[in-house]
Amino acid sequence: MPRYAALIYTEEADGEVDPEVRGQVMAEYTEFGENAAQVIAGGDALHPTSTATTIEVKGGRGGELVITDGPFAETKEVLGGFYLLDVADLDEAIKWAQQIPGAWYGKIEVRPIMEYPDPNE
Repeated sequence: MPRYAALIYTEEADGEVDPEVRGQVMAEYTEFGENAAQVIAGGDALHPTSTATTIEVKGGRGGELVITDGPFAETKEVLGGFYLLDVADLDEAIKWAQQIPGAWYGKIEVRPIMEYPDPNE
C-alpha cells in the first residue's frame, strides 16, 4: 500500500500561545488522530524553528562541515509537524489530509514516500 507524508505548514507563533487557543487546536488534532487512526502510520509535532540546526557538507562527502543555527529557509510558514499515511492512493491521502487541522490554519503538503525494494528478497 502506498504511503504519503502529510507535511503541516503553519505560521509560527510569536511568543506564547493563549492556553485556550492551544487547548482548542490540540483537541482538533486529537479528534483527527482518533478519526484517522486506521491510516496514520506515524507522525509528530516539531519544536519551533528557533531550535533547528542546519548542516551542509561543502564539497561533498568528506568536505567542510558547515553548521548553522536555525532553519534552512526563513519563511512565514514553517514545517510544524507531519503524519505518515498508509492509504491506497493520492486521492485517499488528500481526503485525509484535508481533515488535518493544519489545513484550516495553514497548508498541508502531501508527498509520496519513496519505496525501495527489500535487498533481502
